[in-house]
Amino acid sequence: MTDIPPQDQLLAPATSGPVGDAAVELVGLVKRFGEKVAVDGVTLTVPTGSFYGLVGPNGAGKTTSLSMATGLLVPDAGQAFIHGVDMWREPVKAKGMLGNLADGVKLFDRLTGEQLVTYNGLLFGIPQDEIARRTADLLALMDMTDAGGTLVVDYSAGMTKKIALACALVHAPRVLVLDEPFESVDPVSAANIQDILTGYVRGGGTVIVSSHSMDLVQRLCDHVAVIAAGRLLVAGTVDEVRAGQSLQDRFVDLVGGRRHTEGPEWLRRS
Repeated sequence: MTDIPPQDQLLAPATSGPVGDAAVELVGLVKRFGEKVAVDGVTLTVPTGSFYGLVGPNGAGKTTSLSMATGLLVPDAGQAFIHGVDMWREPVKAKGMLGNLADGVKLFDRLTGEQLVTYNGLLFGIPQDEIARRTADLLALMDMTDAGGTLVVDYSAGMTKKIALACALVHAPRVLVLDEPFESVDPVSAANIQDILTGYVRGGGTVIVSSHSMDLVQRLCDHVAVIAAGRLLVAGTVDEVRAGQSLQDRFVDLVGGRRHTEGPEWLRRS
């Protein structure tokens, strides 16, 4: 288990290279927005073949960290490696190994679901006949075969999330980065997606999932990192991090802020 490094290490320029068997290696990532430090020297190693959970309260810096790791946001300091490839020195090579379901990134929603998945496959240079086969497989896996000819703009929030996941998977990436993948997804679809991701990891892939659901992370993930106020608080296997407690209780202990109250008296009259 890894505890947060000292402050002087957090702010030091990142000069070291990647760790040997890491699928993703973040070294001293820093990001500021004006006076606000959103990510404050995050250093994290994600082992190859792991199902890695990234948890933290709202505004903790999870999405910003993942955006820098996947090449969507330029860090102010630090490095990100995907299987040893520096994201910001060799971005095309690094991104070719990634499947990314990012929070808030707009899709080309005037395409149908089938067209959107096909388009993403073409971007990665997959032959047309192979893309057609993979697209059909993914639509079936997501229970969206009947919706494949519908414009994405007409999808529900859950369907949009599923088609975005299909786009992230179509090129069979080595690393899958998912920001709140189960948000707005119905329970049956969520169970199917969990099966897909578990099989993907069994096949040698690596999944990083950001989520607010401690129960989901505890059930699915074998590793977890807790981030708060832009800093890494603890990282390790799920059993190491939860230290004999439920992950929910351990998380609350680490980040604080829980108020044991029944609320104001006027609210308890109804």
